[in-house]
Amino acid sequence: MNSKKMNIVILGGGTAGWIAANLMATHWQNKDIEITLVESPNIGIIGVGEGSTPPLKGFFDTIGVEEWEWMPECNATYKVGITFKDWSTKPGFSHYFHPFLAQPDEFTAPAFFHNSFLRRQGVDLDGHPDHFFLATELARQNLAPVTPPNFPFEINYGYHFDSGLLGKFLAKKAAEKGVRYHQATVTDVALDGQGNVDCLMTDSGDNIKADFFVDCSGFRSQILQQALKVPFISAAKSLFNDSAVVFPTPQAEQISPQTISTALKYGWAWKIPLTNRFGNGYVYSSSFVDDDAAETEFRQHLGLLDSDLEARRLKFKVGRVENHWVKNCLAIGLSQGFIEPLEATALDMVQETVVQFIDAFNRGQGSDQFRDQFNNHINTRFDAVRDYIVCHYRITSRSDTDYWIENGRNENLSRSLREILMSWMAGKNITDELERQKLDAYFPNVSWNCLLAGKGLLPGADQVRPGNELAHKYKLKDMQQFIQGCALNFKPHHEQLKLVSDENCKRQATVAVA
Repeated sequence: MNSKKMNIVILGGGTAGWIAANLMATHWQNKDIEITLVESPNIGIIGVGEGSTPPLKGFFDTIGVEEWEWMPECNATYKVGITFKDWSTKPGFSHYFHPFLAQPDEFTAPAFFHNSFLRRQGVDLDGHPDHFFLATELARQNLAPVTPPNFPFEINYGYHFDSGLLGKFLAKKAAEKGVRYHQATVTDVALDGQGNVDCLMTDSGDNIKADFFVDCSGFRSQILQQALKVPFISAAKSLFNDSAVVFPTPQAEQISPQTISTALKYGWAWKIPLTNRFGNGYVYSSSFVDDDAAETEFRQHLGLLDSDLEARRLKFKVGRVENHWVKNCLAIGLSQGFIEPLEATALDMVQETVVQFIDAFNRGQGSDQFRDQFNNHINTRFDAVRDYIVCHYRITSRSDTDYWIENGRNENLSRSLREILMSWMAGKNITDELERQKLDAYFPNVSWNCLLAGKGLLPGADQVRPGNELAHKYKLKDMQQFIQGCALNFKPHHEQLKLVSDENCKRQATVAVA
């Protein structure tokens, strides 16, 4: 890496491409590495994902961008978790909230583990996750997760944003970091005699050469899958959904800091609040419903049956490539794989891929010494996310359509997921199983427990017995008082968003005057 200037070309813009460009430019700012992003003016960006998990905040911290700088430009809001509605028909479990964890939860999470564990032993305790986490209360009260100085506890949170605007913002930041931009449509990829990528051939007759290529070309996977012929491992037998229909709708007066996922007849619908609108989408399986019927159902769900609002339809494939770094090419984003957006994990996977690649590349001093180790790590992460998403469908109690019936009896499960479910159903502490499989690094123990308990995978009221004094050592009233007391420290969501917007205006005015 130090003997001569190294040239890296990123094919494709969009959120994945610009995240990669910013992270590489930040980490390699003192290296003799030149980064160029090539983007076609003729190929649109899918740009569906408008939600994130907490690691996105870490990304902005890494590249030196504060919330006031990017959030107003991207119509962004805060996100403390996801409400799942109508995924279960079990009484008392028609909805549950999957929280992003906060440091105060260390005082209340033990009560949740205790109650849900003993409930599976047949003790009459409340094991529903909605009573035990601060993020759930913040969502209920529409509070922003930004802590004041007098509340010295860490709060994890994500964001909602306009993905198209975020791509434009990150393009601007990448340019400030020295990333070059080249607009061209790549028509072919030339390989050298050793099978490495030699250059990208464009419609203008230019040949774009580089030492290393990053494929962010979306589902086309123009370099990795098309040119290098890397196999794609489909997850379609485990995850049936392959289509989506998307609508924007007007924003409400109160902007909630949560995504809402509502199960419908042939899939689920997301509702994502931005400052200027709601993002809405219906993810469904075309094997069980045709596109027109799905759109009609979704319009009815949104109250848009009589609206002439035009829908946007999308097709996707679920799964991952066999290897993400092959020869002198790394695939990032949709070009490496896609697990449906149920838990908003797409950008987390992008970040993880880039950061782990930079680490492996640095340790190998620019060689492929740690390539296999890197590929194994990313594959394991992809598979862990897949299993967590598959679990949502496999444990469903819905049976109103053939779609849900087939999901509920689908046996195309990994050994890992089977062992987790067997442990839960046997009444064991699944923490032991998650630690044995080293899965806690991908979705934490709390998330698995919230998923399984929140969907109602617990004995019903007619199957439980009273517990002794030891079983009732945690009082729900005490938990609620503690959580509500913590919530007093947080501003209403709309007030915090206004503070961020006002700070942006003030900074912009200062720059204009200067």
